[in-house]
Amino acid sequence: MEIKSLEDLVKDQFNDMVQIRRHLHMYPELSFKEVHTPAYIADYLRNLNIDVTEGVGGRGVVGKLIIDENLPTVALRADFDALPIQDLKDTPYKSTVPGVMHACGHDAHTAIVLSAARILSGMKDELKGNVVFIHQHAEEVDPGGAIQMIADGALDGVDAIFGTHVSTSLDVGKIGYKYGTATGIPDDFTIKLKGQGGHASRPHHTIDPVAAGISLCNQLQYAVTRRSDAMDSVVLSITMFNAGTQHNVIPDEVTIGGTIRTFNQDMQSLMIKELNSTLDGLSRMTGVTYDLDYMRGYPPVINDDAMTDIVVESAAKISTVDETLRLEPDLGGEDFSYYLQKVPGTFFYTGVRNSNFKADFPHHTAHFDIDESGMINAVNVMLQSVFTYFEKESR
Repeated sequence: MEIKSLEDLVKDQFNDMVQIRRHLHMYPELSFKEVHTPAYIADYLRNLNIDVTEGVGGRGVVGKLIIDENLPTVALRADFDALPIQDLKDTPYKSTVPGVMHACGHDAHTAIVLSAARILSGMKDELKGNVVFIHQHAEEVDPGGAIQMIADGALDGVDAIFGTHVSTSLDVGKIGYKYGTATGIPDDFTIKLKGQGGHASRPHHTIDPVAAGISLCNQLQYAVTRRSDAMDSVVLSITMFNAGTQHNVIPDEVTIGGTIRTFNQDMQSLMIKELNSTLDGLSRMTGVTYDLDYMRGYPPVINDDAMTDIVVESAAKISTVDETLRLEPDLGGEDFSYYLQKVPGTFFYTGVRNSNFKADFPHHTAHFDIDESGMINAVNVMLQSVFTYFEKESR
């Protein structure tokens, strides 16, 4: 397939892609609560005469474009859940759902893979294999939708998989890739410190969980800087500290939450051990008791080298890709990792940053937006990767 003709097809699809993305952006749904989004996706795929299965792993959607079951099969994956963040953008397509928005780009991911499906469904005679379109719910919240969809057969018959994430850390025109380990293990924890409240003027008659909680937050940073090897990447962030409702009342209880990010299980185990040890010491020192709810996160995304080569080779053929960048691993979490434990694949990054469009805010923030023209590159790289994969498999 000539790449120029593919690019023309993607360009022709752009307006529809933008409409899909903006519709989803206006009507976001939280993880494990997606109802209208998967129905919208299923209807779109059916209109392309693609075989559709709904409710995969709970709320996922799988579309299959089968040319010949004896040929290789490649999957394209997109996630479609939103985040509990109030949309503060001033745009016609801002979220209409209070306190919920697509602040990470999953609306764009869905538009990208649906657009790829539309183009490929019109090219059946030129495909040397089958394509599966995996639309996944609940990427943002453990245990995530991927592991549930895989258990329900989403990868049955699939030989390889590609996925992308839009990034406001990369300018439009740039494609990022990573060999091997790409992301970290994103563990979460919630701690309830239980003391004995009382009047704020008589703290000596209380067991103050607020003071104990403040001490805990400081001590946990000691575990990062003095218990872990400086050459091993680890992040411990406290993101929630909820205590009290009255100025002159020391509360009975404090809730503290956060995340620990590592790249390997040895460091993960060390940090869990240090967290428990710190809590035990705090309890002895202050008299508070505690409940710890520790949630182990997704395994790291580990990209297959040969599949990453295909993305790099494909991106180099796209006229609108200005630069292809090898990126360093980061400690973000992504349950695309579960797919890669089953089949070879790779997860690449598509630049959507453009300060002229105010598309330069970080992910998971209230003003997050993208330069939608960046989606063109994502579709082009995905499509070309599919054709390149089939060509290599047919040799």
